[in-house]
Amino acid sequence: MPKSTSYHEKLIQDLKNPLEAAAYIEVVLEEGDPKMLSKALKNVIKAHGGVDQLSAQVKELYNKLDQMLSDKGEIEFYSLNYLLDALGLHFAVIVKP
Repeated sequence: MPKSTSYHEKLIQDLKNPLEAAAYIEVVLEEGDPKMLSKALKNVIKAHGGVDQLSAQVKELYNKLDQMLSDKGEIEFYSLNYLLDALGLHFAVIVKP
């Protein structure tokens, strides 16, 4: 009997596709949960080789964002999302050309 692939393994495999990663992050942004966004970013980074594959500057920025989402969460990060919503706008995640 063939071994089944776990949901997480399949997710990481799917997130290697930039279109899938963009859609995944976009849905998480719409949910408005900072902990979910933190986890989603970790999953996308893992799909692209892990934190060790990031440049030192990007790794530092990621760590700051992750800390912000953990500590202050909605108060800080999602304030912009709420403001944009009030203006009839929203965040969008798209694949670079």
